[in-house]
Formats: sequence, C-alpha cells, structure tokens
Amino acid sequence: MAEEKQQEQANEAPKAVFKIPNTALLAIAFLVVCVTPVAFGDVPYLQWLYIFPIALAVFVIRTRTTATAEGLEVRTMFGRKDLPWSSLKGLAITDKAKVQAVLKDESKIPLPAVRTRHLPVISLVSAGRMADPSGLTDDIGKAPEKSDDSGE
Repeated sequence: MAEEKQQEQANEAPKAVFKIPNTALLAIAFLVVCVTPVAFGDVPYLQWLYIFPIALAVFVIRTRTTATAEGLEVRTMFGRKDLPWSSLKGLAITDKAKVQAVLKDESKIPLPAVRTRHLPVISLVSAGRMADPSGLTDDIGKAPEKSDDSGE
C-alpha cells in the first residue's frame, strides 16, 4: 500500500507551495486573548475588535504562491491569478529579497511568500523554463556518465 502511494507521488507533476507558516496562527490566537478583555470591558460595542484577528487569520490561511509544471498560481486575500510559464518574461528581485513575476507586457505581479532562496525550487518545478540564478540546480538532471573501466 505504501509503495503504491510512493509510485503515485513519483508519477505526479512536481508542485511547490510557498505560504506563510501556520505557526503565525499562534500569534493571532495570542492577539485574540489580548483583545478579549478590551472587547468585553466596560465600554460597550467593542466586540468589533475581533475583526482584526479574523482578517489576519484569513490572510495567513489564504495567501500563497503555488508553482506547478503549468505555471504559477498566486492567491491573495481577495483574489487569485494564474500565470502560465508562457506568459512570463522572467522573475524580478526587490530590495527586500522578495520576488515578482514579470509578464511579457512588463507588468510586475508580486509573488507572496516567495523569496530569493526559493528560486532553485521554482526552476526545478518549471522544468528549466525559469532559470536558476544561483546555479544550484545546474547539476540536477544530468545523468552521471558510466566509465568503461571496471577495475578488473
């Protein structure tokens, strides 16, 4: 049974998901604990303060970038955009090590949760359509050559 699952995973196209770590929800839970005394204190109608932790939780859960063999899927808090590899001119790096997708019309789309350290992974998932500027993936995919010397 386990071998079948491994075989299925090996046959699936590679996929990489870049998202905000779920441990950020712990900080949001702490924010709920801190807001509770104020929301139910002496001043009425402050329960609306719970909107902030709820909005932050939705942001953490929803925001992500998924790289597949077909392209990139960018999900933000209020929208989703599919970017096929053919529509991309390349990737741009901002001053804060964030990555943006540059479309063929020179417009830029920020990729949430993607940093420069993730570029080798994007290069592998894209099957070389996006070059890896670090050069870490240059050796992957090249089969080692067999030597005729068997030592006998």
